[in-house]
Amino acid sequence: AVFIASLASVIAVFPKFIIKFDWASDDFLSIYQGTPGLMHWGAILIVIVSLIFGTLMVSHSENEVAPENIFDKFALFIGRVSMLLVVSLVTAMFAEVVLRYVFEAPTLWANELCLWMSGYVFLLSGLYAMQQRNHIRIYLLYDILPRNIQRLCDTISVLLILFFAFSMVYGGFGEAQAKFLRWETFGTAWDPPLPATIKPTILIAIILVAIQSLVNLVADWNKVPESHSPIDESEVESIVKQTRQEN
Repeated sequence: AVFIASLASVIAVFPKFIIKFDWASDDFLSIYQGTPGLMHWGAILIVIVSLIFGTLMVSHSENEVAPENIFDKFALFIGRVSMLLVVSLVTAMFAEVVLRYVFEAPTLWANELCLWMSGYVFLLSGLYAMQQRNHIRIYLLYDILPRNIQRLCDTISVLLILFFAFSMVYGGFGEAQAKFLRWETFGTAWDPPLPATIKPTILIAIILVAIQSLVNLVADWNKVPESHSPIDESEVESIVKQTRQEN
């Protein structure tokens, strides 16, 4: 929660940092003015500290794949951030419904804020899914292959992911940089900087997922191959256990 709040405060005043680092064009300077103050730099420090602290202190539940290295813990922390964003998104939607239909006072920001947060949830949850090995995989042929061939298939899959990530970054970096440096907004009444923030985040998320796939390959290289069935027995056992505790 501290990470999200501090990052949101940094985003709110980020045009000041663009000016500070001499990234601003003349058109940009005609819209935005000022440079960051001590509180703004303090918010960046809080973002960094909360990110490090959250990564080091994050813990997994019994239904999650345990982190095996620092990057796994980072992915797990980002997963927690995504989960909290979902809660924030639902809260904003609930507030908008109440204000619109009970008090007849709809907001200008709720719809765009929900779009903004849902975009981040979609992008950041991909890293969590990759760390948990919950992305879509087809085991029909994979399970019957020898372990060495399975490793070869895993290696090819990771190489394809890395190639895709490289292609996306190579093709999209220029546009993402342009939208970011001119702090492109959404063009609505509230006018949040969705294009300026979401477009670079797409590339960052793709890079993180590609790195996580490589981390998974290394971590799983010497493990005993898993066996898969149409029914996830561990999930069934967890549901049964939870039901018994509730009863």
